[in-house]
Amino acid sequence: MKKILRFFTFAFSLFTLSAFLLTACVKEDTYDNSRRGNFEALWKAMDEHYCFFSYKRQQLGVDWDEVHTRYASQVNEDMNSTQLFEVLCNMIAELQDGHVNLSSPFDYGRNWSFFEDHPENYNDSIARLYLGHNYQIASGLKYIILDDNIGYVRCETFEDGIGDGNVSVMLNSLALCNGLIIDVRGNGGGQLTKAQTLASHFTNERRLIGYISHKTGKGRNDFSKPDAQYLDPASDGVRWQKPVVVLTNRAVFSAANDFVKCMKQCPNVTIMGDQTGGGSGMPFNSELPNGWTVRYSAVVLYDRDMQHTEFGIAPDIQLSLSGTDLAQHKDTYIEAARKFLVE
Repeated sequence: MKKILRFFTFAFSLFTLSAFLLTACVKEDTYDNSRRGNFEALWKAMDEHYCFFSYKRQQLGVDWDEVHTRYASQVNEDMNSTQLFEVLCNMIAELQDGHVNLSSPFDYGRNWSFFEDHPENYNDSIARLYLGHNYQIASGLKYIILDDNIGYVRCETFEDGIGDGNVSVMLNSLALCNGLIIDVRGNGGGQLTKAQTLASHFTNERRLIGYISHKTGKGRNDFSKPDAQYLDPASDGVRWQKPVVVLTNRAVFSAANDFVKCMKQCPNVTIMGDQTGGGSGMPFNSELPNGWTVRYSAVVLYDRDMQHTEFGIAPDIQLSLSGTDLAQHKDTYIEAARKFLVE
């Protein structure tokens, strides 16, 4: 696993999670603070609480028992902390889950291949040319009216306190536009409730967006019956009625992935770009005997067809950045969305 670049967060949805998931840690079986003890504690914590074993076995061929056998042979009491950390990180990286991380005082273990192995399809310097210097900001949402009367909104994160008031002020300012572009490329997530707050301003009726299920026991298949998830229209403020294009790339993850899931169910919305990065499992933490913290997906979010979005959501229209456009200081994604909205 590579050294830390950035940290993705994914807040809990208060109305769907049981109270135990709001606790900082899970109490695990007791293991001694040895190399072997920490290895077994990590494997067991994942074994009892991780929520995607069946899916990852189906998609990736991951056999968690075989993984234990293979990595247990690499652990011995003569290892230093760095060597142990490497083995443990390599083990959990088998799951290819951006929400599975191991934190130590000296490194942050993760597998971020969901975006690192793909073209970025975003150039910040070029994209910022569309915002210019006179854009407005509403709780982290940067927006401006482009010269063809298309509104452009840059949403970099859902960690900011986006509320109905912020969104309504923004949409009111863009009300005369013929269409709207919401650019979430590179948005690594944040608070699920904030993502749904933004999406709620693009529907006039309650819409089924998916289902949620969480672990009810230590068995790998111990899950609650899936509960329906709905997106309710914003009860206060402006609701957008005109066409919308949402721009995505592989670095759209976690709460931002859920935002795309919500927007796909809203009328007059088209998703353009690359497949999102996924990250549909809500994370939870546990502590190893040596104090290192493991984070893992503990709650499953499905789409409205009960399909996993753990490995991303495909766009309605596939795009890639053009080198020719970049040389001309143009963003292929934004230009395609503008053309789509004015036709």
